[in-house]
Amino acid sequence: MSHCDRQKPTKTPARRETTVPFKRSVSLAAMIAALIAAPANAATTEEKLEILTQEVEQLKKEITKTPEKPTGGMAPHGHGWHGKTGETTVGGYGELHYNSLDSKDEIDLHRAILFLGHRFDERISFFSELEVEHTQAGEGKNGGEVSMEQAYLEFALTDNHAARAGLLLVPAGILNEVHEPPTFYGVERNPVETNVIPTTWREPGAALAGRIGQGFGYDLMLSSGLKVATTGTSAYNLRSGRQSGRQADANNAALTARLKWTGAPGVELAAVVQRQDDVAQGTVADGVAGAATLWEAHAALMRGPFGLRALYANWDLDGTGPKALGRDEQKGWYIEPSFKLTPKFGVFARYNTWDNEAGDATDSKKIQKDFGFNYWPHENVVVKFDIQRQSGTANDDGFNLGVGYMF
Repeated sequence: MSHCDRQKPTKTPARRETTVPFKRSVSLAAMIAALIAAPANAATTEEKLEILTQEVEQLKKEITKTPEKPTGGMAPHGHGWHGKTGETTVGGYGELHYNSLDSKDEIDLHRAILFLGHRFDERISFFSELEVEHTQAGEGKNGGEVSMEQAYLEFALTDNHAARAGLLLVPAGILNEVHEPPTFYGVERNPVETNVIPTTWREPGAALAGRIGQGFGYDLMLSSGLKVATTGTSAYNLRSGRQSGRQADANNAALTARLKWTGAPGVELAAVVQRQDDVAQGTVADGVAGAATLWEAHAALMRGPFGLRALYANWDLDGTGPKALGRDEQKGWYIEPSFKLTPKFGVFARYNTWDNEAGDATDSKKIQKDFGFNYWPHENVVVKFDIQRQSGTANDDGFNLGVGYMF
């Protein structure tokens, strides 16, 4: 989040901070001197101590009191007035992975995220997440990245409705908004919500969200759209088309709508549609690339020790460009049953299938089966293990081991 530049007042923060304690020190010294000089018969020693104790408590209140803010709408930029009002929350999450697969044998601090939130008052709040992937970023750092995962203001319109503006997570899928490691099974995020729904997917924009009726909720988001490449191996690849708020091309926006039902304990049912008119953002001639439409539906159920997640997602891309590559249709689905043997130990199995070139007659479908367990030594700390088996046009077998946390 960028801060507005403001003119500094004539008196600097350093001058203000040193003046007030000096006055309080003088007051304290005068108070002690007066007590010492008091006649012996004016008060007993116990009474003197009681008076001194009361004065010290009053002095403590004055020291902790927030100094008066300058008038005229001016405040010092930098640290001067940050954190002086409201409530600030700090949190985070992260995960370490060991992958022993046909394609690689590596250990990686995949991500570490710092959450910072602030409540200005009962109606206005700020939320942000700063992410570091693969521990380092920069030239020669082999894919490392430092990025904002989200940074937005939320304005409570009523008790049931809110408006948001900033860098927002797109309301699609199960994992895109809730992906802290202790909240899902499996070391790696499932391939359908990686290759079809490009989690983590965030875009700058504005949104409305709220609750309506019996257990229903809605999200409506207007944001920057995808900007896919139109040539090369990444042509019309949706994941590589995310703009993520980095000088995002705003030639063609995307509109996302979600309807969600959580009217029964442990049940979430949702349907999502997203539409943008030009997935290439005007970089190619009309007719080569056109509209992109996402349809997604999912269910997440938890009944006692039993859990079940299921999701289906489908993209339709207009234009002769994606059609020539079979990428005019991209789709996938998965189903994941789970069972908690104890409150701290759960097992799962997941069947995933996806195809990013489903628009042609060639069999390009990929299949992945996962089996494993989660162990929670603490509700916010998890140890994970799973076995991965792929088939179809994918062939990357092996196992994954990981640890994760959130706070």
